[in-house]
Amino acid sequence: MKSLEVLLCSYGLNSLWQVPLLFLAGWLAAGALRPAGARAEHRVWVCVLLLQSTLPAASLLPSAGLRTLALWVRSEATPGAGHVSTVMGAGTAAGVLHLPTALLRLAALGYAAATAYFLVQFAWRGWALVALRRGAEALMLFGPAAAYWARCAEGFGVRTARVARSPWIFGPVTLGVRRKLVLLPPGMPANSPATEAAIAHEFAHMERNDFAKNLLYECLSLPVRYHPLSALTRNRMSESREMVCDQRAADFLGRQLYRHSLLRLASLLVEQTPATPSHAIGLLDANTLERRLMRLTEEQKELRGARRVAGAAACILLGAVVCGSALALGVPSNWASTENVGRAGEAAGPVAVSSGLMAGHILTKVTPKYPEAAKKAKIQGTVLLDAVIGTDGTVEKLTVASGPDELRPSALDAVRQWTYQPFLLNGDPVEVKTTVEITYTLAP
Repeated sequence: MKSLEVLLCSYGLNSLWQVPLLFLAGWLAAGALRPAGARAEHRVWVCVLLLQSTLPAASLLPSAGLRTLALWVRSEATPGAGHVSTVMGAGTAAGVLHLPTALLRLAALGYAAATAYFLVQFAWRGWALVALRRGAEALMLFGPAAAYWARCAEGFGVRTARVARSPWIFGPVTLGVRRKLVLLPPGMPANSPATEAAIAHEFAHMERNDFAKNLLYECLSLPVRYHPLSALTRNRMSESREMVCDQRAADFLGRQLYRHSLLRLASLLVEQTPATPSHAIGLLDANTLERRLMRLTEEQKELRGARRVAGAAACILLGAVVCGSALALGVPSNWASTENVGRAGEAAGPVAVSSGLMAGHILTKVTPKYPEAAKKAKIQGTVLLDAVIGTDGTVEKLTVASGPDELRPSALDAVRQWTYQPFLLNGDPVEVKTTVEITYTLAP
């Protein structure tokens, strides 16, 4: 398989199980932080969304530096001690993917096609949003409506926003990154209490630059958009975002007035189908108006002091454990397909097999000793070895590809004593060439 196909398969397989794991962690963390307010919940779901997109890719990155850092942290308790780790390519896990090439190629093609579809859909919605803005009709405010708009502009710190009407929307929405614009539906009066609540809510969005953030989140989530739990994560993020803006607008207008105005606005639009254009930000987003009204009626008992710090620390610890587990169990990008092994076997000489695959065949491993002279000289680093494994599982040839000169003899002496289960190709044992990394680290 080509390297691009391997990367696509690895990312897709990692995201398949890492997205649900991260969603579960986010659901637990958001529940624990709910007393801390909607802002804390929103931050949790934003972090979950970002991790769902980036963590599957992190499993594909070279991990030697991360392993060295982990070993350094682990050895802090014994200052001056040396630690040696042996790594077969991307890891020493015995369970390595070994699937038919046709199946992997089909999976890579399907994943690429799905991602391309969502990318085109994203671009199409962006173009529709541009058309929506161009087709909007500027709205001039007079009297009390103009005074209220000026009051909001001053109170929220957004003085360049404009307002317009559009026949293509059924509820108020906000769009624009630099030139912010609030769109109102044709039937909404400009000076009613319900409209004032809607305008305050949209100003809260503009104060937070939610339109630009939403575009960024939509872009980052494209690689995992195929996953149902990714959509649920985005819904939870949108819901918590609307609650944050509800609280901000309620503080500006007064909680009681805002709650009644929000309910009145919903009743005015109930006969229509409230819909927000894609990528735009609106008061009726996330279809969670009932839950938002309930949250506004709840008595605010936010966590403070030590309880707030303890809750945040617990959530951070949960996130670290989940991310560490996901990285440790992630599918590496150097697993082999049957085509790779088969083609290598047709050539003369040893079969080139993924080092991660050979890790599952190791029987005896001797850990290298850290040379005392290298310890005293504070020499550390990684020795990369090229190995040829014979048909009987012994190391027939071993050469150094790179690494500090003072550490090379120790690595060579140890790896020469390793034994492997013979690698079978079409039922017959064959010679194999692979690589071995020996990492030497010193505690400060």
